[in-house]
Amino acid sequence: MLQTQTQKTLQMFNRHANIRTLKPSQKPMLTMVAAFAGNHYLICKVRKLSATNWGMKKLSLLVLAVGLALPVFAQPKSLLNLDKTGVAIQGYDPVGFFTDNQPVKGDPKFVAKRDGAIYLFASKEHKEMFAKEPTKYEPAFGGYCAYGVSRNKLVEIDVEASQVVDGKLLLQYSKGVRDDFNKDVKGNLAKADANWPALLDKKGK
Repeated sequence: MLQTQTQKTLQMFNRHANIRTLKPSQKPMLTMVAAFAGNHYLICKVRKLSATNWGMKKLSLLVLAVGLALPVFAQPKSLLNLDKTGVAIQGYDPVGFFTDNQPVKGDPKFVAKRDGAIYLFASKEHKEMFAKEPTKYEPAFGGYCAYGVSRNKLVEIDVEASQVVDGKLLLQYSKGVRDDFNKDVKGNLAKADANWPALLDKKGK
């Protein structure tokens, strides 16, 4: 008789609360409660709420996990000094600053796109060099004036005021500004490096 009552209670619970959502270790406990309780429907109702609460907790944890994961998959911000057509360095060859130690105008026949910027090159060879090591030839600080970034500002550049420091292509607003930057190259570069992440976060897209 007791076994029959227990079975009926479990059947009712399965219909209302879906016992399959419970852990295996919880099922014997449910059987014992059903066997010794006097009001089977009340038990089912209580267990149904417990199962629902458990489901809500799982849903909440899932939402929390997704929320925490979103920043990981979010696209990083970009902050580049480009013209209206998306061309970087005013159309000058980024590799030329290293190989020729001076600005070299790029040729529209040799084009490469990277991270939203369009780069022009003076030759196929330079384009291939860039493709192999883009981070080596890209201008630092998105192509903005390095001295300006050291002062926490985004300033335009003059390609004639460029320089390569510690393997980085630095562009400056003018030759006079470049001279000011070079009065303390190490210190100004350190300030620019420290300021760039905040500028990127604030001004980047």
